[in-house]
Amino acid sequence: MTATPGYSAAMATAVIDIGTNTLLLLIVDDTMHPLVDLCRFGRLGKGLDASGRLAAESIAASLDICREYRQVMDAAGVSAPIIVGTQALREAANSQDFVAPAQEILGAPIEVIAGEREAQLAFTSVARTFPELAQAPYVVVDVGGGSTEIIVSNGTKVVSAVSLPIGAVRLTERHLRHDPPTADETRALFADIDGRLAQLELPMAVPVVATAGTATTLAAMALRLDRYDAVAVTGLRLEAMAIDAQLARLLSATLVARRAIRGMEPQRADVIAGGVAILARVMHRIDAPVMITCDRGVRWGLAYERAAR
Repeated sequence: MTATPGYSAAMATAVIDIGTNTLLLLIVDDTMHPLVDLCRFGRLGKGLDASGRLAAESIAASLDICREYRQVMDAAGVSAPIIVGTQALREAANSQDFVAPAQEILGAPIEVIAGEREAQLAFTSVARTFPELAQAPYVVVDVGGGSTEIIVSNGTKVVSAVSLPIGAVRLTERHLRHDPPTADETRALFADIDGRLAQLELPMAVPVVATAGTATTLAAMALRLDRYDAVAVTGLRLEAMAIDAQLARLLSATLVARRAIRGMEPQRADVIAGGVAILARVMHRIDAPVMITCDRGVRWGLAYERAAR
């Protein structure tokens, strides 16, 4: 990959978001135009819910992605990226087994951020992407592999932000062991999510804005995209009934069938049902009139912060 013609590396900002399921690289110019926006699946959180540790093969795969990203940044003429790690690195007892070599490869420190900080970054991204939402309350839901951030906004600022230890990878490993899942597994999945949501004070009948890969894949499925399109999925509005229908389809399909769905990222197919279940249960919990999809998540929040400075 080469640098986009006509821009200086001194004008570019690189951000890496290291999550439980994916590693994301974003490079933007000084006008916040994306020059590079990559997603790779390291699955750092594989087995973490049961073991409390990062698996050796996940560390190795994620370090290979770091090497790829270093090459991309070198080709783009960007030296030091901003790097954050989220739930898997917050939780794993052996997180340094990944962090130390990753920092050496990437040439910059990795900041393992708290869930509240992750939530704030997701909100920043949504607020900048959809300024028209500033007139009324809404709820931001950022479903990750190991955690889900839920942010309540009054339209102009964050009223509350929590990070729940439920995510697409974690819930799949915990509950969905058959292919396709059994009815008992599905009931246990819903009960786990509902139990977490019951602890929260959330506004009723307000829109949900959903960020991260589960939401964007759900949108791509709804649009039946043959090739992912960030512009097309951002701003897509889905009602609870449509999300329920997609969830029922995912829970009744085998892994092979899920991978063949138009709009599906094949590497996300094994855990997508657990993630979509979180979105569906949030929609019902607050009787949300609509879910609005946002492709711009934590990585963009960091880039917006850097631009503001």
